[in-house]
Amino acid sequence: MRFNVAAIIAGAAILAAFGCGNSGGGDTAGTTTGTTGTTGGAATNTGGKKLRIAVIPKGATHEFWKAIHAGANKAGEEFGAEVEWKAPEKEDDREGQQRIVDTLVQEKVDGIVLAPLDDAALAKPAKEAIDQGIPVIIIDSGLKETPVSSFIATDNYKGGQMAGQEMAKLLGDKGRIVVIRYQAGSASTEQREAGFLDEIKKHANIKVVSADRYAGATVDSAQKEGENVLSGLKKADGSLDIDGLYTPNESSTFGLLRVLQGNNWAGKIKFVGFDSSAKLVEALDKGELDATIVQNPFKMGYLGVKTMVDVIHKKKVEEKIDTGATLVTKENMNQDEIKKLLNPPGA
Repeated sequence: MRFNVAAIIAGAAILAAFGCGNSGGGDTAGTTTGTTGTTGGAATNTGGKKLRIAVIPKGATHEFWKAIHAGANKAGEEFGAEVEWKAPEKEDDREGQQRIVDTLVQEKVDGIVLAPLDDAALAKPAKEAIDQGIPVIIIDSGLKETPVSSFIATDNYKGGQMAGQEMAKLLGDKGRIVVIRYQAGSASTEQREAGFLDEIKKHANIKVVSADRYAGATVDSAQKEGENVLSGLKKADGSLDIDGLYTPNESSTFGLLRVLQGNNWAGKIKFVGFDSSAKLVEALDKGELDATIVQNPFKMGYLGVKTMVDVIHKKKVEEKIDTGATLVTKENMNQDEIKKLLNPPGA
């Protein structure tokens, strides 16, 4: 369902849509790394050297992060900066991400673009970078009490509200639902969960029967926890005694999709997720996933690097940039603009 040509066209269209112009030292153990070369004139620091900008995602396996990587690389190519990509192996490796930041501070990179795994645990290393004169931009997920140069992300609370509104619509304003959270300390998903639950509170005849279980960092952990939760909510005939399910990110959505598919429950309850992947797009098309809230990770990665170049060159930048969220259903998934979001470059 994913085509390379379509992805290339999508990248160009996404760039045009938001005005991107002309279109111990060493590696830390247990990380995914990569460096992008540059074309054209190079952005330089005060010493006349090409800017070295580190981009540190939460992980590297999800298609979301691959699209962020592609966007960051595109900006590096356009603005002549060297983009260094360093990711922890897992999205629950807080200490690993802290070590990556510490190492890059020691190496004196020109700027750090960070998607923090934990809004508290990464605050100290980010502040230490800033204290050393290295600007920090946060993407995707917020950070507590840290004077960063810019925060570039989806309005995650609003995205959660959108999911809640769609769930209420799908249920006809009545029913029993389950929320499977992602993991504690992840500011982006906590906001999506809060937005969803606050919206559901407006609908008196919708009952949340479980909202305190966590999927964890991987698809496998999400599937395991989903089995545990949903197996306790079965009727005598084996069908589910709930009407709806909400999950707040790519791995939790896919993990719970596996649970529904494996137990012959797919398509028999209303299922609203967050993010996209080839498997989730396929599930939308089959009616196994009723809706998902889709972000613009390519734009997020691109603007992270572009904005960092501006910060280093002492240009004024926006303190907060909303990269947008879109509700996708089977009814609108084949619209041109939606297809671009479902097939971002690099994913």
